[in-house]
Amino acid sequence: MWQDKVKEVIDILENSNVNEIEVTFWGRKIRVVKNASNVISSTSSSSDLSKIKSPNVEEKNDKPSTVDDTGEKVLSPMPGVFYSAQSPDKPPFVSEGDQVKIGQTLCIIESMKIMNEIESEQSGIIKKILVNNSDPVEFNQPLFIIE
Repeated sequence: MWQDKVKEVIDILENSNVNEIEVTFWGRKIRVVKNASNVISSTSSSSDLSKIKSPNVEEKNDKPSTVDDTGEKVLSPMPGVFYSAQSPDKPPFVSEGDQVKIGQTLCIIESMKIMNEIESEQSGIIKKILVNNSDPVEFNQPLFIIE
């Protein structure tokens, strides 16, 4: 039902001189941007927005980002649920202060019932873990900071 409202907002944007619209309805905040340089399409429930044809739709939570740490950020390649370990009874893949190598598994992101291992693309030390176990994550959301 709310997908129809999003489609209406997209249609309004396409047929106007406005470049950006941000609306909130049914507890969801939707931002639609014309000609966005970075396309973001995410949702807190599996992938409802992926059914919508416009690639310039962004849904975001009203959580302020207060990350001021230096270092390289490891970003989530997809929306889903963050898991720090292979199973609840296993230790986490990495902890703050751990040395990591290229290709080492950092976490798992469950997306559409598929467990996706996220590997480090660089060597370094895990300075900060920015997400708690079982938290939902968005596309391009910072997960770790590696020095």
